[in-house]
Amino acid sequence: MMAQAPGEVEAKLRRSGLRPTRQRVALAALLFAKGDRHLTVEELHEEAVAADVPVSLATVYNTLHQFTEAGMIRVLAVESNKTYFDTNVSDHHHFFVEGRNEVLDIPVSNIEIGNLPAPPEGMEISHVDVVIRLRPKGE
Repeated sequence: MMAQAPGEVEAKLRRSGLRPTRQRVALAALLFAKGDRHLTVEELHEEAVAADVPVSLATVYNTLHQFTEAGMIRVLAVESNKTYFDTNVSDHHHFFVEGRNEVLDIPVSNIEIGNLPAPPEGMEISHVDVVIRLRPKGE
């Protein structure tokens, strides 16, 4: 995916119900410029700094959570101390490469999930996240 023009990014924000502020537009442009990927708050902040986008780590954190609430991205917690934000909001699962902190997509069609427990009364299952942890052989 090629970098999106500012007008496309603004339209995407508006469609998601968010006001296209300068910082949201800049962060969304960085976030979606490279197609489907998984980033931490710190990684997006580093990209912003490298691109001369003046934002604090707290602003990046808040903006990613706003994008999540708006349905533009989804949260993927693979470790207790690290949260990834996934630009692919379709149903799919993940490989997590331990020691490398690398997350890879698994198409949902490659996994069949059955025998799920009944949810508590008044609740429904919104989606199931499968994370398969990998490590290099011999480690």
